[in-house]
Amino acid sequence: MPLSVAVAGASGYAGGELLRILSAHPELDVQIVTGHSSAGRRLGEVSPHLRSLRDLVLGETTPDVLSGADVVFLALPHGASAAITAALPDDVLVVDCGADHRLESAEDWSAFYGTEAAEPWAYGVPELPVRTGTGTVKQRERLVGVRRIAAPGCNASTVALSLAPGIAAGVILPTDLVSVLAVGPSGAGKALKPHLLAAEILGSASTYAVGGTHRHIPEIRQALRWAGAADPTISFTPVLVPMSRGVLATSTAVLAPGVSAADVRAAWESAYAGEPFVELLPEGEFPRTADVLGANTALLGLAVDAAAGRVVVIAAVDNLVKGTAGAAVQSLNIALGLPETLGLSKDGIAP
Repeated sequence: MPLSVAVAGASGYAGGELLRILSAHPELDVQIVTGHSSAGRRLGEVSPHLRSLRDLVLGETTPDVLSGADVVFLALPHGASAAITAALPDDVLVVDCGADHRLESAEDWSAFYGTEAAEPWAYGVPELPVRTGTGTVKQRERLVGVRRIAAPGCNASTVALSLAPGIAAGVILPTDLVSVLAVGPSGAGKALKPHLLAAEILGSASTYAVGGTHRHIPEIRQALRWAGAADPTISFTPVLVPMSRGVLATSTAVLAPGVSAADVRAAWESAYAGEPFVELLPEGEFPRTADVLGANTALLGLAVDAAAGRVVVIAAVDNLVKGTAGAAVQSLNIALGLPETLGLSKDGIAP
């Protein structure tokens, strides 16, 4: 019998993507959806593309409403989840797609979010290499059987997946890392913001959160520490571009002394060999965001700039799928002991 599911923040972009994926999941049954300003409306009114779930009525986002489900997904603004999750029963499996439970460091949370930190949960990027005292494992081992999961930030997981293999293998240096990302506006949510209007972004590109202020920076550094970096430093600059969804991350790192191009490629090949949703492209090939739209797939291209002494990694993900909702469902599958790929697609849509 399928597990019952509640999705809070169901009328937003992340919530809508969760519902699109969950509607085809054979072991999960969406029974409860909640919203804020949309409470009382049918889901089909606010998300007409979700035809199979259109008759569900959005309720209020309260612990009492959500605790009626076996599984709860929270797709709420940052800072809004912690109070709700604290009131949910321990036997409910909760996946938070906001930032509230991602960071282990309370100091980092306070510095970047300005409020009191919540308890850190198991981080929902199964493919991340994690250095331990006995070798390198994958983050998925930390997700088995858990009841609380923190889904990742889309930019953070894209950069972490790009750089962690090189750090874990010791072929790049963990300082002087640089990442510049082209991102679509859906990552900023569905709420009306004048600077995200079509008239403002079409035909234009603009940076934001420049100079070390972006909230995903401590999340990236945390993942790179797990991979083996003692004190990683990264310059991270996102660029808003006129595509509705997608992240194209260009990350570079200083090549470690004595390391060859073959050593570099072997590190990434070894890290992601056999992974269903993270793929290193053949030498000389680099991904486009168009190649991953609608898919729970991260595609990576890799090069060594010998003249500059740097490794270059190009990564493409759909920010709403592999960057958020897909990663959440993938992690949930692992926690429940289901096949990791259940309900998720490697294939994108084109054109």
